[in-house]
Amino acid sequence: MIKRIVPIAILGTAMISLNACTSKGGYEKTKNGLEYKIIKDEKSGKNPGEGDIVALHIHIHYGDSVLFDSRKMNNNQAVEIPVMPAQFKGDWPEGLKLMTPGDSAEFLVSVDSVKKMSQGQLPPYMKAGGKIAYDIVLVSVKSQSEVKHEQEQKAAAQKEIDDKILQDYFAKNNIKPNKTSSGLYFTIEKEGAGETPKAGENVTVNYTGKTLDGKAFDSNIDPQFKHVQPFTYTAGQGQVIPGWDEGVMLLKKGTKATLYIPSPLAYGAQSPGPGVPANAILMFNVDVTDIKPAGAPGAQGAALPQ
Repeated sequence: MIKRIVPIAILGTAMISLNACTSKGGYEKTKNGLEYKIIKDEKSGKNPGEGDIVALHIHIHYGDSVLFDSRKMNNNQAVEIPVMPAQFKGDWPEGLKLMTPGDSAEFLVSVDSVKKMSQGQLPPYMKAGGKIAYDIVLVSVKSQSEVKHEQEQKAAAQKEIDDKILQDYFAKNNIKPNKTSSGLYFTIEKEGAGETPKAGENVTVNYTGKTLDGKAFDSNIDPQFKHVQPFTYTAGQGQVIPGWDEGVMLLKKGTKATLYIPSPLAYGAQSPGPGVPANAILMFNVDVTDIKPAGAPGAQGAALPQ
């Protein structure tokens, strides 16, 4: 994925694996014991607080061994992470609160503290007294509300782009779909019978997902995707992408339909895998095979398989 929000755990103890880092001079300590050095101090802007979203470059190393390099992993773009509470005294997220956009710093985290938190599950060459170094360049700080507002603006703009693409696609292929207020399009190939699913009911569906160029990226009826089995989920609970959830709830048992899902109702700017690029419009051929009342056995309670 390009420019995605990286779970902070990925940048924490799960990254620890190689040699030892010796402490250098010129470091200060916070009251909780985090060793830090501010390398560049812009002295302006907002300090991050817990819950804020920061964009940063992060380079984690243990001696000469690189454990993580966001520039290499993310095409030289900053990664975005939420500012989380420190997991122990001297944990590196505390240091983020000392920085403002444009600053760079290095934080040293004690192997002893990490070992205690991880219940001793560290490689034997990580000796007591060692330090893991986190080199940080802080790019920006935004509140959750600011990030949400930006995402909504981008989604609205992308929705207009996608709608034009879909309109052209329908005209070219002589398709006359139905459209919902959200921007979802669908066609009915075979009408089923009975009631449409209600939120909380268990729905079983056979499906094939394609990008707008017709390339399949997932299916539970095509053996090449290695999960040929009915897919059951709970309707209206956010267990699947929004366009799927909305679309299937319009379909009765026995209905076969095609959903045309704009990217803001699918995966948006995030790419869930190599078969689905960022801002991809998705098509799903779906066959609703069963609808059961809430609480009935059989719901997988999982997100749409990729």
